[in-house]
Amino acid sequence: MTPPHVPQGAGPSLYDQSVLLVNQKTKLIELTNEYAVLDGEGNQIGAVVQVGQSAVKKAVRLFSQLDQFLTHTLEVRDARGPVLVLTRPAKLMKSRVLVARPDGSPVGEIVQANVFGKIRFDLVAGGQVVGAIQAENWRAWDFAITDAAGTEVARITKKWEGLARTMFTTADRYVVLVHVRLPEPLASLVIASALTVDTALKQDDRGFN
Repeated sequence: MTPPHVPQGAGPSLYDQSVLLVNQKTKLIELTNEYAVLDGEGNQIGAVVQVGQSAVKKAVRLFSQLDQFLTHTLEVRDARGPVLVLTRPAKLMKSRVLVARPDGSPVGEIVQANVFGKIRFDLVAGGQVVGAIQAENWRAWDFAITDAAGTEVARITKKWEGLARTMFTTADRYVVLVHVRLPEPLASLVIASALTVDTALKQDDRGFN
């Protein structure tokens, strides 16, 4: 299936948006992760596309439950092209996602901090925790994203009435609300974690479906 198309060139940046709508495509067989990112008016301004999928890896995803033991790479794109590259290495108990620029320079990591209770992911840069994403309610898709001081700077939710309510009635659609303009590297780590929470950070079927 053709990945979501985002015209390259001048256009809105994902970093300038206070509202991002994530619309994951519903597929008969989910072999490749790809989905559109919209602004608060419903216009597509970006995409998240899985890259580097070999025929063997797709076969493994189709015929087995070994998907979590495979390495996945995602590109976050806006009108300028790729802006972030996320790599989730094969995992056993906890997820860990490496975040980099398209040229390979590292931004930081998203690291699962716990296994039991309310799942939390730490946003780490230069060996320091600069923020976190807390799953407050798995079933309701309610996640708080905080800075290093614990102040909420963004939220992942379905409780937003700025667009048609029907858009948020299924598990593959949600909204990211960015409360304040964020500095780097926190801004990139927030975008990376918020846009890929279901794909890169998903642990099991407890709360995202």
